[in-house]
Amino acid sequence: MKMVQTEKHLVFPVVYKLIELAFILPVSTTSDERAFTTMKVIKSKLHNKINDVWLIDLMICYTEREIFTSLNDVDIIRTFTAIYLAHY
Repeated sequence: MKMVQTEKHLVFPVVYKLIELAFILPVSTTSDERAFTTMKVIKSKLHNKINDVWLIDLMICYTEREIFTSLNDVDIIRTFTAIYLAHY
């Protein structure tokens, strides 16, 4: 904030970008860890041969489960069936 207030971010754009990236890194690392944990939960030995499209759909359902609990099951099945049929 001090760099922007004193307009030093215009004089030292590389330093400013480095500081921005340093603040963003923990957030992106946390998001990546959450995605890998979700994938680990979904991909068990039984589901080890899931194709990528189906895996991504399952990961969305798992990570956004608060939203999915408020939806009607029939609507979810119809939506994913339409998506699946569109891919194949």
